Amino acid sequence: MSIPSAHRRAWLSAQDCDLAAFRALVEQATDPADHPHARAVEHNVPVYDARRLEAGRPLEAELVRALTDGPGIVVFRGAFPDPAVVDRATAVFDALIAEQRAAGVSAGDHFARPGANDRVWNALEKLALRDPETFAAYYANDVLALVSRAWLGPGYQVTSQVNVVNPGGAAQRPHRDYHLGFLSEKDAAAYPAHVHRLSPVLTLQGAVAHCDMPVESGPTMYLPFSQTYEPGYLAWRRPEFRAYFDAHHVQLPLAKGDAVFFNPALFHAAGTNRSADVRRTANLLQVSSAFGRAMETVDREAVVNAVYPVLLRRRAEGAPAAWLEHVIAASAEGYPFPTNLDRDPPVDGLAPPAQADLVRRALAEEWPPERLRDAVRRAAARRAS
Repeated sequence: MSIPSAHRRAWLSAQDCDLAAFRALVEQATDPADHPHARAVEHNVPVYDARRLEAGRPLEAELVRALTDGPGIVVFRGAFPDPAVVDRATAVFDALIAEQRAAGVSAGDHFARPGANDRVWNALEKLALRDPETFAAYYANDVLALVSRAWLGPGYQVTSQVNVVNPGGAAQRPHRDYHLGFLSEKDAAAYPAHVHRLSPVLTLQGAVAHCDMPVESGPTMYLPFSQTYEPGYLAWRRPEFRAYFDAHHVQLPLAKGDAVFFNPALFHAAGTNRSADVRRTANLLQVSSAFGRAMETVDREAVVNAVYPVLLRRRAEGAPAAWLEHVIAASAEGYPFPTNLDRDPPVDGLAPPAQADLVRRALAEEWPPERLRDAVRRAAARRAS
């Protein structure tokens, strides 16, 4: 649903979350005529046969429409046509998981307790260093490049995290993804509405099936068209929206080598693995826009260490909290990503603490500069690859 710019809200709040308006958006049907390159529409989701696609602007435009105003999700059957390449990558991932277990490491997860599933953070780098030949064969994939280029344009960056949901693994709660989806409701509401509209076009979410995934194994649940709901970053935690998702989501079985790509604002959640013997293994792809970066390189650690004694003194002198916060915002890194999620996992929330959070804590607890210097240095070391 398109809202005329003159009538758009400048800010969003929980009071804007209206389940009736949400239902009006998500209860529409996908018209197959809007997706002429798709071989079928299943449960409102366009399904493409990767072997029969003709790459080019018409197909890219169709994918953009599907991800923007359409159902928000597309499936490619046979996206990775050589099962041997997928199996080689899976063997590397399994070896990494075995090494983590042997070392007593349980990778923390955004939405599941450590140890419930098997997770490999930064699987892209680890695959490249462990087996560069397999990395090259895997990421030479035409479908991944096609959808990434269509949604983000050139210069995109790929990251990946492997997730294995073991038999009995419980479902996630429905949610939206990175960027705003990883913030608390309070923090998300602090961003103006136009940033809520911007966030989904900064990333593309994807998943490659590394095994056959029947519905009983719990492939990801989706709610088509939910990415079009503007207050969705504030709505997904609300119980009435979660209940609606539970009653109306769709799931599609996947075969090894199939791939799913979706708008990060789509309401989605991994399903419960009710199978007896399927270790549901997916390579979760997060592709980022080239434009999600600052123009200059700034040594924020050095800036924080230089400015903190001033903040400490001015706080003792009675400087207003807003004054202190403005200086922190200009000096410290206020966003916790990118980071090394092996050493800096988001186990106490959706994101680890940012550098600015450390400065705020230091001020509140009146740390001496040397203590903050050490804490910031340790935090930087955890973030390094």
